[in-house]
Amino acid sequence: MRTHEPDAATSNSTGVGNAAKHVAEHASSLAKLELELATLELKTKLTALGKGAGLGAGAAVFGLFGVGFLLATVAAALGTFLPGWLALLIVTLVLLVVAGVLGMLALRAVRRGTPPVPEQAIDEARQTTSALKS
Repeated sequence: MRTHEPDAATSNSTGVGNAAKHVAEHASSLAKLELELATLELKTKLTALGKGAGLGAGAAVFGLFGVGFLLATVAAALGTFLPGWLALLIVTLVLLVVAGVLGMLALRAVRRGTPPVPEQAIDEARQTTSALKS
């Protein structure tokens, strides 16, 4: 008595086709996840760039005020040697210190956000591509 067994060619083609379908589904899922990772990474970097630009603008405004107060201090000092000029000088120095601190924070935020390239997503895509090739 001989039982009916599927021949090897039929079972292999079904198995290979099924496996290829699963690989394609996983590759599609990986591509979607990598795209989502790239989007999140770009949002993070663009937020850092925006913060850096805002802090840089703040530093510029305070620097401009500092120059204005410095000129007022020079004018007051030349006009009279009363304690009023010393008060203006103190305000000037405080404004310039604030401008310096904001400028340093702006520079750090801009450095954190540049270059605005999704490096993690690109690296992940390269690893996925090499894994699928091998």
